[in-house]
Amino acid sequence: METLFFNSTHLHITTWVIAIILFFIALGKYSTGTHMALRLFYILVIATGVLLFVRHHSMDDMLYGMKMLAGLVTIGLMEMALVRKKKGKETSMMLIAAVLLLIVTLYLGFRLPMGFNFFA
Repeated sequence: METLFFNSTHLHITTWVIAIILFFIALGKYSTGTHMALRLFYILVIATGVLLFVRHHSMDDMLYGMKMLAGLVTIGLMEMALVRKKKGKETSMMLIAAVLLLIVTLYLGFRLPMGFNFFA
């Protein structure tokens, strides 16, 4: 049974907003529980993103694939920044790269036909 909720971007947006909030909480004060919750939300973001990709991409529009790739790399950079913080290593370059790629990912997502038209 297909519902409108799973066919929209709302679930995906909710999961990545919560993930971003958890990321900055974990970055500010690292705890294993917060990091594990964030990892759960990484999985939810990826699952909802793949669901949207499968249902709404077209062969003519390469932006969907670029956005998905940028999103996966963003999640990877966020995770590497937290792991480096846990180990007591320098995180500034990893954090800058993660935030910059997050901005690129958000721009691509909003620019797609399923996104909100903030940039028109």
